[in-house]
Amino acid sequence: MPPKLGILAGRGELPRSIVEACQASGRDIFIIAFNGDTDPATVAGGVAHAWVDLPAVGRTIRLLKEAGVRDLVLIGPVGRPDFSSLRPDWHGAKLLPKVIRAARQGDDALMKVIVDDLEEQGFNVLAAEAVLSDLGAPKGNIGAHEPDAGDRADIDRGMEVVALLGRLDIGQAAVVRDGYVLAVEAAEGTDEMLLRCGQFRTKEAGGGRAGVLVKRPKPGQERRVDLPTIGVPTVLGAAAAGLKGIAVEAGGALIADREAVAEAADAAGIFVCGVTVGDPP
Repeated sequence: MPPKLGILAGRGELPRSIVEACQASGRDIFIIAFNGDTDPATVAGGVAHAWVDLPAVGRTIRLLKEAGVRDLVLIGPVGRPDFSSLRPDWHGAKLLPKVIRAARQGDDALMKVIVDDLEEQGFNVLAAEAVLSDLGAPKGNIGAHEPDAGDRADIDRGMEVVALLGRLDIGQAAVVRDGYVLAVEAAEGTDEMLLRCGQFRTKEAGGGRAGVLVKRPKPGQERRVDLPTIGVPTVLGAAAAGLKGIAVEAGGALIADREAVAEAADAAGIFVCGVTVGDPP
């Protein structure tokens, strides 16, 4: 049996998926739930857990060590704090200058500081898909629909755009229609970006669907944490925006409940696929 797993659980459904996978396999777990971020459903059913404030870094580390945790997985987003109002504990205060400097560079730099500190404390940080293999996006179509030649050209364009954005640590997603970039993801996240795209539904599409949502990691990203993620809400958002489909980097994105995503995509009449790409020069 693998060692006890600590789960630093952010928002969304993915943390609960990890919990259920560990329960099914019999693996011992301990969850750190963050006040204001973690869904209470993540810790339902009597699973061992503790609620903490995000700045309580020292308390979090102490709780994990007291629980006998060796392996860690960081899953689900948490809100970026207001650094001017933080009241960190001693360990958090010691780490805070590094965190603030990294936060000015972007989310990826911030996550690297956090991962490095956890490893210095003796924890083994794992990728989410190392715990639940079905989370990783496979290559190929997920569902009954598939992109045509025009969609694939938009996918290639989108992958290039997101890679270039990622070099500046801005976002992990873009929407492209007929080679034209309709939107790029920034601090608002994918769901809000898709809402913005709704205004671009025009008669040019002939009343049908057009455009592709593309998601991929940032070049050089720490891939054990903060991989781009899609789920049923992403499919519904893409469909509401009038898009033809969604493409993610195979092996570089997470899919929350692949079966449900396929069913939602089929019902909406859009494609979801994983593609292999290379970074642009």
